[in-house]
Amino acid sequence: MRILVTGASGRIGAAFVAAYQGEGLELLRADLADHDPHSEWPFHHLDVTDDDACQDACRDIDAVLHLAADPRPDADFATAVLPVNIGGTYNMACAAVTAGVQRFVFASSAQAVEGYPVDRQVRETDAPCPANDYGAGKAFGEALCASLAVRSSTSFIAVRIGNYGPEAPDPATSSLRDRAAWLSPRDATQLLRLALVRPSDGYMVAHGVSDNAVKRLAIDTTTLTLGYRPRDDAFAGDE
Repeated sequence: MRILVTGASGRIGAAFVAAYQGEGLELLRADLADHDPHSEWPFHHLDVTDDDACQDACRDIDAVLHLAADPRPDADFATAVLPVNIGGTYNMACAAVTAGVQRFVFASSAQAVEGYPVDRQVRETDAPCPANDYGAGKAFGEALCASLAVRSSTSFIAVRIGNYGPEAPDPATSSLRDRAAWLSPRDATQLLRLALVRPSDGYMVAHGVSDNAVKRLAIDTTTLTLGYRPRDDAFAGDE
């Protein structure tokens, strides 16, 4: 299985690539710059705002893990969300369909549903409800994937990634929401790999949070459908 990883030089992409060196997956790293020139996986320079470049990158690819985006929740709409997060996702998803890619995994975000009350656990079946421009861009990506799944043979999984970070949020300085939405790197890597390889037709939403005692995002459908078994808990040290 040949997998194109866009945004491979970012935090999540770099961790994903590093975790699966030597485990049988054939990866092609793609980004604007190569931050790991010693990686065993080849690097492809890719600007997702360039439609022709996206078409070229998807040739002979079995699955796409689309992580490329401006990750800032306060990203400016006109200069970042619109051209990169919306336009870039459109270019990559359409290129994947044109190339006959089997699976397209879109890195959505908990920000796509941040408009729901903080005391309401969001389910995978809940519609997007963003509270900022960044979330609106991710909501567009989810809608685009759902639409393309209806019109093509490519299957799509949108993963709403929570509060990703190498360490659990500090309870002394972090909100309950940020702790409840935490996603550890090893849980993120497990979930994204499952989203790429597990059989799934059409379109679905998966939720990316760790096994936190309190979860901002429900993971019932994600565990049932993909076999996701998170191991980390932001509240593990609490008495």
